Amino acid sequence: MSGTPLAARFDDRHLIGHARPARPSLAPPAPVPAHLQVAAERYDELEVSLDPQTRTYWCSMAPKGAPSFTPGLLRDLAAMQRSIRQLCTRAGSEEVIRHFVVQSRLNGIFNLGGDLELFADAIRRRDREGLLRYALACVGVVHENAVSYDQRIVTIALVQGDALGGGFEAALSCDVMIAERSAKFGFPEILFNLFPGMGAYSLLSRRLDGARAEKMILSGRIYTADELDSMGLVEQVVEDGKGQQAVREYISRASRRHNGQSTLSAARRLVQPLRLEELRAVTELWVDAALRVREVDLRKMGRLKAAQGRRSPASAADASLA
Repeated sequence: MSGTPLAARFDDRHLIGHARPARPSLAPPAPVPAHLQVAAERYDELEVSLDPQTRTYWCSMAPKGAPSFTPGLLRDLAAMQRSIRQLCTRAGSEEVIRHFVVQSRLNGIFNLGGDLELFADAIRRRDREGLLRYALACVGVVHENAVSYDQRIVTIALVQGDALGGGFEAALSCDVMIAERSAKFGFPEILFNLFPGMGAYSLLSRRLDGARAEKMILSGRIYTADELDSMGLVEQVVEDGKGQQAVREYISRASRRHNGQSTLSAARRLVQPLRLEELRAVTELWVDAALRVREVDLRKMGRLKAAQGRRSPASAADASLA
């Protein structure tokens, strides 16, 4: 990709500002409440807030351009995750965050996955380093969410639209998934001779098993929220427009059992650890596979990219790649 080097797209723009006192004081400044620190954060492709009453951190994805994991969105997610760790470290034993919710600001779309334009351009230029840098940024974000920032935080994906490819992987990285009925899920990568390499197999094989994970990935088909519910991948399916209410009600119920639920999640991660090294090794395989795809596969990728660009979840899910 021409222009700014790809590495520069993942710079740290995370800043939290504090007002200077009007005059010198011997007394230390009063600590800024966590929810005000979060409110002071500014991101280009994210909206964040912390509800101090329920101790819920809300993250809304708002990528610029195609509704995918753009380099800017990845940069903002990584900065936000560092901020969450810093907030929890400063708070010590006080649990300032108990629940983390990721959702989308885009109507009918959770996230449609990888930046296909970046993929195709890097593949044509044989830019292995650029592809790997992007892929490692993706798995870093997935892993941090999957391990709940090494805190007693229950992570929740609120899916109110299509979650394809990396969008599906992001939702699967959460402890809990709540989906509206019209949401669609799937891994279309096999249709252009690739596989979802940013966590899909690792996450699905732990939630289902290896055979069913491979069947889902190789099918390339689109699944409904009810189908995922029948597999045990979704906690709750609600009617369209009821997702936010369902999440708030879930958090209200879960708050009474937070100690048990968060510890059970920690036990699951202990028994079935998801190591960053595993995700990185798989994504290395993905990069090598991407560099082997043919021009005909890249043209199929381009048609899916065009469907994404129309910002229509139905078009993106149903686009013909034959």
